[in-house]
Amino acid sequence: MLPHSGCPGQAQFPFRERMSAMPNPPTTAPTTVDLAHDRTVMAKFRTQLALDRTTLAWIRTTLTMTTFGIGIIGFFRSLREKSPTPLAVHLHENAIRFGVALVVLSIVATMLVAFSHVSTLRRLRRDETPVLSVWPLSITLALMLSVIGLASLWMLLGDVPYIAPAPR
Repeated sequence: MLPHSGCPGQAQFPFRERMSAMPNPPTTAPTTVDLAHDRTVMAKFRTQLALDRTTLAWIRTTLTMTTFGIGIIGFFRSLREKSPTPLAVHLHENAIRFGVALVVLSIVATMLVAFSHVSTLRRLRRDETPVLSVWPLSITLALMLSVIGLASLWMLLGDVPYIAPAPR
């Protein structure tokens, strides 16, 4: 409950006390229009910060995909060097394809995220409403990863060199 001033029913507002303590206090209290404008400006600022966080999350995701693709290539390369069997050679060749596909996909996703970020910022600066895409980047990337995974499995299992069982 707010403390009352000398007149009954009139509340004393804390911002008036702060304003009176200022060296050059404003002569009038902020109007409703001023407050609405401030809220709109802050909403745009929060939207831009959210956009920045989303873009940074995408960059983190694409860097992880690139690292994973390069790591797979390196792992199967070391496996091939330790035992140069036909199966190890086959696995290494398919790992190269899969790793390169992940790196290319991460580069494409990074470029698309950058384009999306810049176009959304332009819309915000022109006071336009940002547009939601029919195919969000996350769904597009998930579908492309599924296709790459299925293609990798097909290449891996499609032409596996036959290894005869060891004689007893």
